[in-house]
Amino acid sequence: MEPGSERVSERADLLLAIADDELVLGWRNSEWTGIAPFLEEDVAFSSIAQNEIGHARALYELVAEELGTTADELAFDRKPEEYRCSPLVELRRLEWARTIARHWLYETADEMRLAALKASDDPEVAGVAAKMDREEAYHRMHAEMWVDRLLSSDEGRARLSEAIDELWPYALGVLDEELRPELRQRAEERLGRKLPEVEPVPRGVHEAELAELWEEMTMVRRSAPAGTQW
Repeated sequence: MEPGSERVSERADLLLAIADDELVLGWRNSEWTGIAPFLEEDVAFSSIAQNEIGHARALYELVAEELGTTADELAFDRKPEEYRCSPLVELRRLEWARTIARHWLYETADEMRLAALKASDDPEVAGVAAKMDREEAYHRMHAEMWVDRLLSSDEGRARLSEAIDELWPYALGVLDEELRPELRQRAEERLGRKLPEVEPVPRGVHEAELAELWEEMTMVRRSAPAGTQW
């Protein structure tokens, strides 16, 4: 069964969307390795990136069982337009305040959808979500620490505010419509201000940067002879 087929179940479609988010964001976070503004952040974002890619693999494996394929084929053998990731994670390396804004917005949204998955009647889905959430707790702590740091000065607050407003339509697009009001409430309470009324940038609308990233992600895979085992 092909990932792009209409026969893909609602479960597989949901898990693929989250897995694609985690994979692409993992690659984006890894781009800070060696060039982050602080040595500690080289280590932190590298670790976060590894976790995200590990979470993607766990989710791909669940989907692969249903579709009769493999996690690697789902991760690397689809075309860019077949990915289900949200545009928020596709944006190429942002300057630091925008990276922190994306980090915090994504982790806030991710906490909400993981809570829903942990309550699933599907024991495999609930189990993977619980494991992911235990690791994501550290990502949220890291994001919150940086939000506190930026909010502690006028310059930092201004830069974060500008970045949040710019990325807010993308953040809304991470979640299904019914969860977006809760994301708004959480974000506004945390920031102490209203966020703009905007149209979400939904899944299925890919940024040009995704195709460029796909070339990087799949280069080795595409260079190997057909039938290579990974």
